[in-house]
Formats: sequence, C-alpha cells, structure tokens
Amino acid sequence: MKSRTEDLVLFLAVVDCGGFSAASRQLDVQVARVSRAVSRLEQELQCTLLNRTTRKLELTEEGRRFVDKARQGLAVIEEAEQALSNMQGEPRGRLRVDAVTPFIEHQLVPLVSEFRLAYPGIEMELTSHETIIDLLEHRTDVAIRIGALQDSNLHARFLGRSPLHLVASPDYLQREGCPGSIEALQQHSLIGFAGAPHLNRWPLTEPVTIRPSLSCTSGTILRQLCLAGQGIALLSSFMIDRDLATGRLIALLPGSVEGPNDRELVNAVYYRNTALASRIQVFLDFIAPRLRLNDGVVNG
Repeated sequence: MKSRTEDLVLFLAVVDCGGFSAASRQLDVQVARVSRAVSRLEQELQCTLLNRTTRKLELTEEGRRFVDKARQGLAVIEEAEQALSNMQGEPRGRLRVDAVTPFIEHQLVPLVSEFRLAYPGIEMELTSHETIIDLLEHRTDVAIRIGALQDSNLHARFLGRSPLHLVASPDYLQREGCPGSIEALQQHSLIGFAGAPHLNRWPLTEPVTIRPSLSCTSGTILRQLCLAGQGIALLSSFMIDRDLATGRLIALLPGSVEGPNDRELVNAVYYRNTALASRIQVFLDFIAPRLRLNDGVVNG
C-alpha cells in the first residue's frame, strides 16, 4: 500500500474538521505536519484530493471517492489489530465513546477511574456531541443515545431508562409559586432547547409543546439555568438525581409525565462487522450495571 496509515488518519481529520488548523487542534499536532501528510498522499496517488482556497476546503471528485475507501481501509487495519489484541487476552487499544455532555459528566466520568484500573490497556477517548453523529465519520466505537433509535444499520444494547421530571429550584418556586396543573405551566417561565423542537414537545399526560421563554442548545446549560432559578424544565433523572436528592431541584406535578415514553430510553450503539471488539464488550459489560438509571438506581 502506497499510503501511510498516519497520513490517512491526518487526511481524514482534515476532511472531518473542515480544515488543516482544526484538524491539528483536534489531534494536537502541528499544522505543518498535517499539511505535509496531505501533500504526501496527493504525490503518492498522483492526484489532487483537496481544493484549497482562502475561504474554504473542498474535496475533489477523486478525493470524495478516496475518503470512503480510506475509512474502510483504516477500519480493516483496526479490526486486524484488535484480533491480535484479543489473542493476547487483555483488551487493548483506543476506545472512542460519544454521548451528550450531561451523560458524560454525570454518568460516565464517575466510572472512568475504576474502568481504567480494571483495563489499563484501553486508552479512553470521550467526545460529546449534542446531536446524533455518524460513528464511521467520527471514528467512534460506541455512542450512548437517549431516546428512540433510528439507525437500523447499528447494533444496540439497551442500558435502561432515565425517567423525565418537571423540575424547578426552590428559589424559583418561592418567587413564582408552584404550578397546580399542566395548564398552569403556561403561566410560568419555561426553559427549553434551541434548535431541537422535538425536545420542546413535553410528553405529559396532556401533551404540551412549549414555547420557551429561555432556551439553549446544551442540556448541561439548561440544568444550570434551572438551578439558577430561571424557570421550569423537563430533565432526565440521569442528570438531576443528585439535585433532587439534595433538594437543589424540586419535582413538580407528580404523575404528570407520561411513562414509559421513548425519550426515557438509553442505549449504546455501535457497528459490528464480525465479532464485537473486546474493548467495546468489556466497556459495555462494565458500565451497564453501574449506571444510575431507572430513577437514579444503579442498574443490576
């Protein structure tokens, strides 16, 4: 094979990040090194893969065809390396896990130390996206997804449910009063999501599509706004179970959330061409009984 594996990795990072500087930051390497890798590829393949202008970077036709094959080639190499690692017994290699920021912060981070002690040969890489990503494009091994699944070409492992709660801070309730019914919610300051209208359709016993008086794109920020007394929010227990236990947030209108509903589902999704890589298997087996799901109860 003419192309070097490292050069392929750097080239794909440029494509995925949309530029040389962004790729260098993501991989923590010098921009010159990224540029040289792409130039080497183009020289070895005797064609231009990227059209570079001062404003943007675009794949050529040859580049578009090459990208897909390059991804497949790297996947085959990683699978071969994993097969050798499996023969040696202990799971090894890099494990890339993606989830929304609140799930990483409240569910995965507390488990990292114990997992790394149990499997020192695995190098963890945690990434957070608030939207659904393409696992192949982002070279991700496992993604934790909240809600109903739509990707039929992915394998899934059900991890549990995370019930939804209408919540507000004691300060907000003291100032504005507690709603006595679902209809009364419209008289309050409601905090919702920007750019995700489906998350503003609250699955209550009387379904409500809210018009947020305050909105944001991150569940982490939404929780902080709620803690700061800015209004009422509908949040998953995986991120607020400790807040409810300590009284920092108060659950409102018990029984008003329709359940079970699809937004409570928590699944791990991954590609599996042949045997499931041992590093993925041990990760899923490790976290499944330890996650605080099903109303804050540790699974298992």
